[in-house]
Amino acid sequence: MSEHQTTPLLAVQNLKVHFQVNRAKHWPWSRKQTLKAVDGISFELYPGETLGIVGESGCGKSTLSRAILNLIPASAGNIIWQGKTLSQGSADDWQQARQEIQMIFQDPLASLNPRMTIAQIIGEPLRVHKPGLSAQELMHSVQAMMQKVGLRAEMINRYPHEFSGGQCQRIGIARALILQPKLIICDEPVSALDVSIQAQIINLLQTLQREMGLALIFIAHDLAVVKHISHRILVMYLGREMELADKTALYQQATHPYTRALLSAIPLPDPRLEKNKTIQILQGELPSPIYPPSGCVFRTRCPQAQERCAHENTTLRRINPSSQSACVLA
Repeated sequence: MSEHQTTPLLAVQNLKVHFQVNRAKHWPWSRKQTLKAVDGISFELYPGETLGIVGESGCGKSTLSRAILNLIPASAGNIIWQGKTLSQGSADDWQQARQEIQMIFQDPLASLNPRMTIAQIIGEPLRVHKPGLSAQELMHSVQAMMQKVGLRAEMINRYPHEFSGGQCQRIGIARALILQPKLIICDEPVSALDVSIQAQIINLLQTLQREMGLALIFIAHDLAVVKHISHRILVMYLGREMELADKTALYQQATHPYTRALLSAIPLPDPRLEKNKTIQILQGELPSPIYPPSGCVFRTRCPQAQERCAHENTTLRRINPSSQSACVLA
């Protein structure tokens, strides 16, 4: 991100995604309750920047990514794309925005239609958004994109089951990039891949980001991977923001106890350091998003929790120029 860049590409303001669920699964007449999957997330993303989003399974990372694209309707809040509010936008507004915001999914093979060839899969966004293209122009664009992501030209008429997981993810990346978008949302794109293939995909995304000026939202569990690719990192817990900071500040001096616990679990390449390090094991069970704790939602598992944590507001507030934290003790 440029130091002089002041206009965000994407702004998410107090975004909430709540689901109504039955208290008793087999009693449809029972009173519905609210499951707060995402509960007040706010951040800004600038051109060329990568925002990493981390947190435990079930904390709302994937729900947040889908809500940004309106694949899941938001319950409240605003999504502002290039200065235009999409939250109350029409279907045409979203159709236009989706040409510039694309997504890469977690499961490489499951995200591809098994009945379509690679040429059909990669070219599908062009057929939807640019129906005026001739067959020759479409095929030329597909071939150029295949070359850009490292797929050989002779693969073009094969089907997804003929490829490895890493190759399938390259196909998914090509499909996401074929429209020349400005933002790619990567929903755990390497979690299903071997470590060596993970590195190849991460390096490919970084190369494409530099060449095409892309902004990325990168969702992952692996904090080492997130550190490698991200400029800033958002830490989520139970649908809420715990910390938002530059990667250097976050990894060197995290301000939230939950972030410190996550960082302590990162394996170290030196066996001696790995053997002697202290892992902060979180006690207790993850609370239900239907019945979140009052005040700070992390307080029931926090080793530093105090009485005030149950009552005080725990929205993000700036701690220093490069970090924001929701911890009242920060």
